[in-house]
Amino acid sequence: MNTRAWIVFLDESGVSLLPQIRRTCSPRGQTPLLRHRLNWKRASMAGALGYHSTDPDRGARLCFHLKPGSYDTTGLIEVLEQMKVFYRGERVVLVWDGLSAHWSRAMRAWAAEQDWLTLERLPAYAPELNPVELLWSSLKKRELANLAGDHLADVADATQQGIHRINTNPQLPWSFLAHTGLTIHPPHPPNLRKDQ
Repeated sequence: MNTRAWIVFLDESGVSLLPQIRRTCSPRGQTPLLRHRLNWKRASMAGALGYHSTDPDRGARLCFHLKPGSYDTTGLIEVLEQMKVFYRGERVVLVWDGLSAHWSRAMRAWAAEQDWLTLERLPAYAPELNPVELLWSSLKKRELANLAGDHLADVADATQQGIHRINTNPQLPWSFLAHTGLTIHPPHPPNLRKDQ
């Protein structure tokens, strides 16, 4: 593994027009009602959260992709092509789970031609090791909680607001990375150093 590279975790999640029901508060005796159209339209999100293996001052980086429907190998290759531009061709070690689209023949053939990219697999049944799972949780507990949108654009707007919230708080992406319990090198990123 190249030690001077971005270590990037990638994961996908789905959202729909069916609201993410979350507990809320209201005046005593006034039960809140959530009205929505029973609509199964879905979108898929791909998030990639990474840090530089030797230079934490470069910060944690978050890239995000949203599309109607679901991801297949072709869609994920498009996401990785955008990631290549985002990282300006720097070396990337991409860590993701065992989803069949991640390890299909087409994906492995495409990845073999990429000199900037190395693929690594997370252990099976270990979502707690992927910091992007915490990103999804954060979005679904805040911006997407109880959202009863009429169109996928409403969900997309709320999701973009959540990504903006996370990106403008430099400690939040680092906290997602640190929460996995994985050893991050260097061990104390700039905004999580013990001397603060």
